[in-house]
Amino acid sequence: MSTYKFFEQVNHNFDLAAPYTRFEKGVLEQIKVCNQVYSITFPIRRDDGTVEVIKGWRAEHSHHKLPTKGGIRYSHLVNEDETKALAALMTYKCAIVDVPFGGAKGGISISPSKYSVTELERITRRYTYELIKKNFIGPAVDVPAPDYGTGAREMAWILDTYRQFSNDLNAEACVTGKPIQQAGVRGRTEATGMGVYLGVREACNDTEDMKALGLKPGLEGKTYIVQGFGNVGYHSAKFMSEHGAILIGVAERDGSVYSEKGIDPDTLLQWMKEKGSILGFPGTVSSKEKYKILEEQCDILIPAALENQINEKNASKIKAKIIAEAANGPTTRDAHDTLKKRGALIIPDVYLNAGGVVVSYFEWLKNLQHVRFGRIEKRFEENSMKNMIDAMEKISKTSFSDQERLNLAQGAGEFELVMSGLEDTMITAYLEINELRKKHTVDLRTASYINSINKVGTIYEQMGIFP
Repeated sequence: MSTYKFFEQVNHNFDLAAPYTRFEKGVLEQIKVCNQVYSITFPIRRDDGTVEVIKGWRAEHSHHKLPTKGGIRYSHLVNEDETKALAALMTYKCAIVDVPFGGAKGGISISPSKYSVTELERITRRYTYELIKKNFIGPAVDVPAPDYGTGAREMAWILDTYRQFSNDLNAEACVTGKPIQQAGVRGRTEATGMGVYLGVREACNDTEDMKALGLKPGLEGKTYIVQGFGNVGYHSAKFMSEHGAILIGVAERDGSVYSEKGIDPDTLLQWMKEKGSILGFPGTVSSKEKYKILEEQCDILIPAALENQINEKNASKIKAKIIAEAANGPTTRDAHDTLKKRGALIIPDVYLNAGGVVVSYFEWLKNLQHVRFGRIEKRFEENSMKNMIDAMEKISKTSFSDQERLNLAQGAGEFELVMSGLEDTMITAYLEINELRKKHTVDLRTASYINSINKVGTIYEQMGIFP
């Protein structure tokens, strides 16, 4: 059994790609190394009056571009190795989708469910204070975002705490993933899941690849299973199903549900909210075994939980033809090799779940510009379209209904502009890595790392730091 740690597995993938680039060993080492790691320990007083010592980290992997960017994770599994690995993935991810950030990541070693809201607020605010003290947060320095165990609420606490220590006009840009009412951006909640759907769609539109897998091009009719039905898993399923794919299985922390006839993601989410579990969902077979469902026959498997979920124990039993890595590091290096030898198409995490950071970039830009996307041009676009519709009616001697005119003339608002930007980004990035994959006869993961190394290494050269 492999004993590789998460960061070592990320570096292993880097090492596989490095020989396909033109950079010398020293440059490659600089790209790969984690530049700064801040280990944080602080006390908080719990609601019952007792004092507990909290452990956290913030890793800034690469400063080739600033600010650095990466989420904050709350989980009892958080440790320094994981934080460094996730920070490295962020560096490569940002490069792949051409977002001008270096990679970073943060985490606090707690189980959020074991703390009250007031305790979580105290923890978040103290963690933010520690970051401020060491200059590990700021619009031009390091910009956190939500990750596993955190969300818009925690990001709002971070912003409020930062403001208490700074009169920076651009303070809102110190963190992304904020509530809409507190300078967040529309579409951030859906972003990672939408990015997963877009990446899978692009892969499925490759006629040559689908033929090799014995599948028809396109998403229509393809069956898929999702592991993890949180924000990323749910939205991935929502967009996949809306575009013709069929959800047949879902795994969560307490078990799994399965139905060959298909499962509606929205109805399942409502059930989970009401019951606190996906188990017992009508029309499905429930099981308290949460990993077995990954081995069911399906076209696409979407691991959207934590790292190392597909490993040497279960990789040989997985029958899916496409592995779409919505989570970070869900497949170990040995499992990747097993799946690759079987002929599966693996769409790697370092590309596929980049939707979150793409839209975080849009939010950061919005905060720096101090204006909502669409505010300036929306009405102008609508008036222009109305004039065009009037001209079309005169030329064709036909008329549009009021509803048709409304639909045709509607200008793009913030959500539409954000989703359009995300779609263009994910399509362009996939075309780039797929071209590299075919050029070098490698898999998509190695092609993604080749792409990242080329972009980051070129920036280092242009900066002139290697005399």
